[in-house]
Amino acid sequence: MAEDLLKIGSYTFRSRLIVGTGKYKDFATTKAAVEASGAEMVTVAVRRVNITDPNKENLLDYIDPKRYVILPNTAGCYTAEDAVRTLRLAREAGGWKLVKLEVLGDPETLYPNVVETLRAAEMLVKDGFEVMVYTNDDPITAKKLEDVGCVAVMPLGNPIGSGRGIANPFNIRVIKERLSVPVIVDAGLGAPSDAALAMELGVDAVLINTAIAEAKDPVRMARAMRLAVQAGREGYLAGRMPKRAFASASSPTEGYFWT
Repeated sequence: MAEDLLKIGSYTFRSRLIVGTGKYKDFATTKAAVEASGAEMVTVAVRRVNITDPNKENLLDYIDPKRYVILPNTAGCYTAEDAVRTLRLAREAGGWKLVKLEVLGDPETLYPNVVETLRAAEMLVKDGFEVMVYTNDDPITAKKLEDVGCVAVMPLGNPIGSGRGIANPFNIRVIKERLSVPVIVDAGLGAPSDAALAMELGVDAVLINTAIAEAKDPVRMARAMRLAVQAGREGYLAGRMPKRAFASASSPTEGYFWT
């Protein structure tokens, strides 16, 4: 059986779980949780985590760039110009080409600003970046982001850090059916069952941060998310049984004697 690989831009992964590095109590816990998750890609908020100053504690002392694909993101950016500037600085600092774009609309909901996101995506693609983009769960917007050249589209399941699961499974499924680039559920997942559901919908991967970092036992939760993603993917590939309005006997009755 052919290996089930995830291809994003010029990269190929075996794991379909991407993890964040924010909100952990310390870098040691971050490292342990990332290892337990089995993730091969780790996203880093360029504006909030030190990855460049060698005189300060550095995340990259714990997360080895030779072992993991580091995915710089623009968390905390509210304009296209700010996001583009942040990722250009990240490229200068670490040579990173694969990036995660998010342009937020306001600090309360952390919903994406779609207009600014589209502008930033166009600028970054023209500048040679491979752009993975956070967006809302609107199929029309998702298709526009694919059309401007993004290598992966990342619709939210629910607001960032909410842990409320997937609000609109129908839209996520429609986005997956309409796009040819990978679709990755990003934001709002809170439990392993949420991750499994996302994968059962057919998406290519999930990105999880808060649900792991804020768990009572982050390392154990990372391991649980790893298993949930694997189970959800296998379930999707296996093809679930159809739903029926009424019962259907598990054992056939024709040709047997009843006593």
